[in-house]
Amino acid sequence: MTTGATQPGKLLVVSGPSGVGKSTIDREVIARSNGQVVYSVSATTREPREGETDGQDYHFVSHEAFEAMIENNELLEHADVFGNYYGTPAAPAQQAIAQGKTVLLEIDVQGGLDIAKRCPEATFVLIVPPSDKELETRLRGRGTEDEQTVQTRLSKAQWELATARNSGAYPTEIVNDTLETAIAELLSVAIN
Repeated sequence: MTTGATQPGKLLVVSGPSGVGKSTIDREVIARSNGQVVYSVSATTREPREGETDGQDYHFVSHEAFEAMIENNELLEHADVFGNYYGTPAAPAQQAIAQGKTVLLEIDVQGGLDIAKRCPEATFVLIVPPSDKELETRLRGRGTEDEQTVQTRLSKAQWELATARNSGAYPTEIVNDTLETAIAELLSVAIN
């Protein structure tokens, strides 16, 4: 018997080191999903990068506003990353899931492990580079960080990959070697 009720959607957590291509892959998955996959816009205290739009790429907020969100338990997860807060507002994600959508969360491994504790039913995917050297090339190619930041991100990448793999929380890995293949693989996970 059909009740007409919408089947609940799911939470899709996508993590991987800085520079691996998560944002590029995620944007294409959302664009190709015919509205079935929606992006969860994280909140952050970092400054916007060139071309980023408040409310679309991130909710850019002050440290004080972010701390109020923590205090009021309005976040699914949050973390201090490179001196800035990042977090996932709970209400928009919960509303979209209730409407049958796949909510894509693009967060670091630390945040993903926090989500795994609160939402073990979520689907977790780790995006990995084809090699350490390729990740370094991509980070340098962005031209947005100084040498010390590049080295910090490379060190953190090693930690993130090892932590994610050892946690058991990320059963699916997608190697971003050929962009179209990585997009197709993540789209398949997102809509099935």
